[in-house]
Amino acid sequence: MATDNTGPNPRRWRALALIAAAQFVVIMDTSIIGVALPKMKDDLGFGQEDLSWVFNAYVVAFGGLLLLGGRLSDLLGARRLFSAGWAILGAGSLLAGLAQNVPTELAGRGVQGLGAALIAPSALTLLMMLFGGNPKELTKAFALYGAAAPAGGTAGVFLGGLITQYISWPWVFYINIPVAVVALLATPALMPTAPRRSGGIDVVGALTVTGGLAAAVYAVVRAPEAGWASAPTLLTLAGAAVLLIVFLVIQGKRREPLMRLSIFRVPNLGAANLAQFLLAAAWVPMWFFLNLYLQQVLHLGAFASGAALLPMTVAIMGIMITLAPKLIARFGPKALVVTGMLALGAGLFGLSLARPDGNFWTDVLPASLLAAIGMALAFIPSLGTAISSAPPEDGGLASGIVNTGYQVGSALGLAAMTALAGARTPDATVEGLTSGFSAAFVGAAAIAVVGGLLATLCGAAGSTAWSAGAGLSVGVDIRRT
Repeated sequence: MATDNTGPNPRRWRALALIAAAQFVVIMDTSIIGVALPKMKDDLGFGQEDLSWVFNAYVVAFGGLLLLGGRLSDLLGARRLFSAGWAILGAGSLLAGLAQNVPTELAGRGVQGLGAALIAPSALTLLMMLFGGNPKELTKAFALYGAAAPAGGTAGVFLGGLITQYISWPWVFYINIPVAVVALLATPALMPTAPRRSGGIDVVGALTVTGGLAAAVYAVVRAPEAGWASAPTLLTLAGAAVLLIVFLVIQGKRREPLMRLSIFRVPNLGAANLAQFLLAAAWVPMWFFLNLYLQQVLHLGAFASGAALLPMTVAIMGIMITLAPKLIARFGPKALVVTGMLALGAGLFGLSLARPDGNFWTDVLPASLLAAIGMALAFIPSLGTAISSAPPEDGGLASGIVNTGYQVGSALGLAAMTALAGARTPDATVEGLTSGFSAAFVGAAAIAVVGGLLATLCGAAGSTAWSAGAGLSVGVDIRRT
């Protein structure tokens, strides 16, 4: 990621506010629809088994097209792509809010995902352009940026509840439009420019990776109904595998691939991205099923269930902004990733013990706060390591890869936990629903623990620790403290 060597940008902190807002919005859009789903089901005619595609249509488009977004950011310039992403996100939000049927709704969500896939990698590239020359400021900038992602996911549930109960569900989409307008107006004045670079665009690669991810998610979501060993499930999974293999073959042969495979030889990039993948695979199912538990078991209203998740948001933002940078400087990134993953796993296991006749104060609050602490500790070092490991010319690609890992982890983790919950839900009684939710929390806890163990086992020699003096320098190692 290119940095400005002529001196600090005097508008860099205002620009960072817009970059953090971008991250907040694109992640919020994965969660804000959660509380609105029952209303959308009734109004648009969704089947119960298809309802998760309101989430998946966005996440699959987002995750599947992020590599293309990263490549376009490097070729066309991050500022141009940042603006284009906001325009597309606003258009998709309008379409999703106006939808009168299932196909239009899913199309709107897909367009939103495309806009997010352009915004996310260009936002990270712009952050590095603004702060890459000052390691101390870069650490603070990453802390603020990092806090925006999980805060957006959790706050989205609260905002979704507030909007659904007191306005109407289309406004969970319309809320993006004024934000997009402000972003489009502010971007030219706040964001640095970068020259265009020559090169080709791997459209076939983008189509195969997106199709492969969509097929994999579809197979996992449908498997409980069709059967894991059924021909449709196996054929769909086989098709997904073929598409993803074709994608990798294309990337290995093209002169200008969408994802240059040799980038994974960069120390720490693969390990950090794996941490982001597993973190999302555990975290996203947690808020999804916790929201269902609050509404369907504890019988909280849309607003009350959203408000019940506010303590998590406050904890995440407080830890990421004030505590995480100091802990990284003292103990290094690996220690925080391991500790955070294990704390997230412990919190999820605590949620699995929630009772059919439980209450928020004893069954939800303590465990959810522990999970939030774990997320806050693990997110910043894994994200920072992944981004800072790449050479400057691959900044957009690295941003696309790390965001892809998080979004794909979100989609596959939720799909798998939805399947697990469905298999362990004997009936639609409160007891039956609680049994299914408990199974999903246990499964997500296992993912988090596996992530912590893998981070513990990964090791490399000759790496540079992430410290207050070094900031987010190239060579930061997630695998060694």
